[in-house]
Amino acid sequence: MTGHIYRDVILEQHVRLFRGAMGAEFLFMDDNARSHGANIVDECLQSEDITRMDWPAYSPDLNPIEHVWDMLGRRIAARQPPPTCLPELRRTLLDEWCNIPQDQIDNLILSMPRRCKACIVSSGRHTPY
Repeated sequence: MTGHIYRDVILEQHVRLFRGAMGAEFLFMDDNARSHGANIVDECLQSEDITRMDWPAYSPDLNPIEHVWDMLGRRIAARQPPPTCLPELRRTLLDEWCNIPQDQIDNLILSMPRRCKACIVSSGRHTPY
């Protein structure tokens, strides 16, 4: 993904609108992916007055969505028979996404203070999560 695509598809079409709905207390969390650090992305966030959360260099395990992607991947891998074509994979992904229990996602969100504390203790390196 390029910085332009990230800005046009993610920031403009989703983040900006969500920030508008959330109000001034909105804090945006992305990670250190190359496209997220592009100048065009920084300029877009500044122009929309969107505050970005500081992100330690070695902390991919802090973002709860990474764990949701892992859950989704495990659910797809456990399917018997597995999807055999792109349309079937798309349907399976959507089905499994809808079947992830909300309490698992809630627990990930509630674990953020512990995750952040563990990251600080480990100086931004690997944590047991």
